[in-house]
Amino acid sequence: MVDNVVKHNVLVFVTCCLDAWGGSEELWSRSLPFLQDDYDEVVVFKNQHDRTSYPVRKMLERGVVLEDLNPSYRVLSRIKRKCLALAKRIKNRHYHQSDNHYLVQNFSKRVQKIRPRIVVISQGINFDGLSYAQECLKLHIPYAIISQKAVDFYWPHYSDKSWMQKVLRQSLANYFVSYHNLRLTEDQFGMNLKNSAVVFNPIKVKKEIMQYPSTSTGYRLACVGRFFLIDKGQDILIKVLAQRKWRERPITVSFVGSGPDLVHLQEMIALHKLENISIVQFQSDIEKLWLDFHGLILPSRSEGLPLALAEAMALGRMAIVSNAGGNAEFVEEGVSGFIGETNASSMDDALERAWIRRHEWQELGKNAHSFIKDYAPPLPEKNFAELLKQLIDEKPTTSIRNYSYV
Repeated sequence: MVDNVVKHNVLVFVTCCLDAWGGSEELWSRSLPFLQDDYDEVVVFKNQHDRTSYPVRKMLERGVVLEDLNPSYRVLSRIKRKCLALAKRIKNRHYHQSDNHYLVQNFSKRVQKIRPRIVVISQGINFDGLSYAQECLKLHIPYAIISQKAVDFYWPHYSDKSWMQKVLRQSLANYFVSYHNLRLTEDQFGMNLKNSAVVFNPIKVKKEIMQYPSTSTGYRLACVGRFFLIDKGQDILIKVLAQRKWRERPITVSFVGSGPDLVHLQEMIALHKLENISIVQFQSDIEKLWLDFHGLILPSRSEGLPLALAEAMALGRMAIVSNAGGNAEFVEEGVSGFIGETNASSMDDALERAWIRRHEWQELGKNAHSFIKDYAPPLPEKNFAELLKQLIDEKPTTSIRNYSYV
């Protein structure tokens, strides 16, 4: 727990991720080694930290202070509340400030005691952490916001829009992981975000082309991502592969990951009696995984910019993706992969175009590797740390778009 001693040279992160650990937490957490020497203390707020997970244990080893906003938020309770919150959001398609009111109250009480130099709020979607930013604004504490995703079917509630607009305007910076997410946020709030920049998430693999597997027994695609259908759209791919033409061709897809919709996937595969789809438990050794697959396929309904895509391309694999989030900012049609819309018919067309050119997949993978090697900075987390340092030192009040390093 944070003590009662006021420490002005404190850096605070707030992570809105409800899971034990999520991809949205990689950027800020990996930036910590480049920031800690500049602060007396670094504090991370979350609904509840899973202190058994590897990334959290690493933070503890580095002396990071972990604050639970809801210490009683046990695993079963977390899952239940997340499902209820998701059902409410799907029904209303809007976000209400009251959705996390209890957590925000706890945050406000605690952050007043330490009066940090800056609070960095890491959002899973582009406004699920703005309540924390609003508290910072009330308390005259500088803050910056990271948004890891924006979704065109999930909008802020009209009654909350005014204060959210103010919070975004007054932020030292609003960071996004794709230009798509930035533009969509501007549309959703009806304003230009001059204090914005596009940043890059860390790629946890070497940018080296992996050995291409043999195609003598067929072509294998990996669909890497959380088993969460409303976002990742694996059900779309099941509908595509249920067609007779794909059943008869030597091509298979493996769903690689974990998540709450595992049973739904298993039941759909069984319902359609599909032998061309398998489910593979998530593997932490990404490089080893890609030794077995010829390409990536992502039928996502919503994205920020998926790490799975950047990693696959970095290792020399072509990708078949939906036009969700920043996917089309990375994949060039017919050059490094193929792009469809987020429906079965369009994804079927994209897969068909890929199939016609299956003998070129290795070359397309090399193109994908070249793009990532040229486009992605070597250490995005270090670059992000530098951006935060600039915010404190310079406190820009006008456009920061020129800070973008992507």
